[in-house]
Amino acid sequence: MQLDLTDDQALFRDTSAAFIEAELPVAETRKLHESPAGYDRDWLRRSAELGWFAMLVPEADGGGSVSGRPLIDATIVAELVGRHVQPGPFIPMNVVAAAVAAAGTPAQRSALLPSIVAGELIATWAVADERGNWDDGAGLTAVRDGDSVVLTGSRGCVPEAVTADLLLVTAELDGRPAQVLVRADAPGVSVRPLTCLDLSRRMADVEFESVRAGAADILGAGGTAQLRAQLLVAIALTCADTVGAIDELVTRTVAYAKERIAFGRPIGSFQAIKHILADQALYLETCKAAAVAAARSVDAGDPDAAEVASMAAAYIGDVACDIAQECLQVHGGTGYAWEHDLHLFLRRVRSNAALFGEPSWHRELVYRFYEQTGAIR
Repeated sequence: MQLDLTDDQALFRDTSAAFIEAELPVAETRKLHESPAGYDRDWLRRSAELGWFAMLVPEADGGGSVSGRPLIDATIVAELVGRHVQPGPFIPMNVVAAAVAAAGTPAQRSALLPSIVAGELIATWAVADERGNWDDGAGLTAVRDGDSVVLTGSRGCVPEAVTADLLLVTAELDGRPAQVLVRADAPGVSVRPLTCLDLSRRMADVEFESVRAGAADILGAGGTAQLRAQLLVAIALTCADTVGAIDELVTRTVAYAKERIAFGRPIGSFQAIKHILADQALYLETCKAAAVAAARSVDAGDPDAAEVASMAAAYIGDVACDIAQECLQVHGGTGYAWEHDLHLFLRRVRSNAALFGEPSWHRELVYRFYEQTGAIR
């Protein structure tokens, strides 16, 4: 993405890219596809040493960003994670870190954030219903019982719940959305792994059967605004991840079109292929611009950040899938081979399009913004 990086940000990006190429390039990720966990915790801790989970955490809590623009710094890594279809909980861990940093009590911040920053505590956000839809916590009820709350219900399509140590759970408490920090091994918590389209990720449904948590485990004052703030972070990081994946897809497809010979000529010299590649290059640039706009708006806390983020999520979610499909077409039959890497990127892109709200859902949000303000800003 065209972020006009500072020297420090460029060094951070180059260091992270070198780490990925050395530790877990795309070819090596295939070896983890059959693993129940999907990634190695030692690898995660080494990535944490680069600051991958520190950017949205204040220095006072053990974190710190490269440039003073935390979300912009985080999207630099998110783009690389998508470009190399990296496994693991990069997005949900950063969302949880940002949530605890913003709304946590001093005790919660000191107990959780240093461990998350170090990659020692795996945390994820359990926000969706059993179908993966946003429901403001309605599918999980929290009832007060003295100094505790008792959770009953379910959260669906929870990323990396299989390996998570901590769940930031969205529930309905006292008739409004609330969030509760729940240990994944707490009595009454059961995790059911799901088959995921993206082979580099692990999704699961989580059931809560009278799970008891202390009042000190409730995060912040709750309410829809708190959830939406976290959603904006998740959207910005997911858009950057998608842009990284489709940028790599287009790069590989252009290279293939130059090398593949048909009728004595590279297929990229044929007008029909040129038109396809030119169109995809244009759409790629518009996706980059949308992702940058979302990241900058959310990072700056602009009044219309929610609108910009949803517009970016809706546009990128649809267009990125089209780009991936066209790249598949240019590759022809070889693109359908299991051994070819192309489908790994296509799977990532399609999964991202539904991860934190499908494009149609975000378009509905944009329409609601229009209803409220009378104009699209």
